[in-house]
Amino acid sequence: MRRGYNTRRPVQKTRPHRINREIRAQEVRLIDEDKSQLGIVPAREALAIAEEKGLDLVEISPNANPPVCRLLDYGKYLYSIQKKAHEAQKLQKKISVKEIKFTPVIGEHDIEVKLKKIKEFLEEGNKVKITIWLRGRQKRKPEMLHTMTEKILEIIREFAEIESMPKKERFSNHILIGKKRGGKDAETKNA
Repeated sequence: MRRGYNTRRPVQKTRPHRINREIRAQEVRLIDEDKSQLGIVPAREALAIAEEKGLDLVEISPNANPPVCRLLDYGKYLYSIQKKAHEAQKLQKKISVKEIKFTPVIGEHDIEVKLKKIKEFLEEGNKVKITIWLRGRQKRKPEMLHTMTEKILEIIREFAEIESMPKKERFSNHILIGKKRGGKDAETKNA
């Protein structure tokens, strides 16, 4: 069986605003390019004013009664909206959660290395999920999990803020920590 060509039409992108002849209202509240109100005007007259000035009539607030329309260059208006959205996104702080795992039989030097890495993650502005877990025969001694969790908590309280206390799952504990906030007040609060 032979297949034909793709006969679908390309999907046209819809504009976020109605412009010029797409405006359905009979009367509109008109605002000119200097953002001063010209009052309530019939839609045809507003369109004629827009064409006379070489601008677009853009429906800014369609739910208002009557709808609010502005005279402006629609291409420049969309560009400015995109630019503002991009700037807002650039200013947002992105926080990710890093995970560090410990076992109860880890050596002292290994603990120091992992704590150093935790401090680096916190300095970068990330949160850290600490997982303490039992493997193999360690599962027969769940008290090992408890003692290791207490040891890690004691060390962490010095430089980090504990956001969620240890959550115990079958053979592991999870602790979520973040960077300590503030100065002296934060130290007295966690103590």
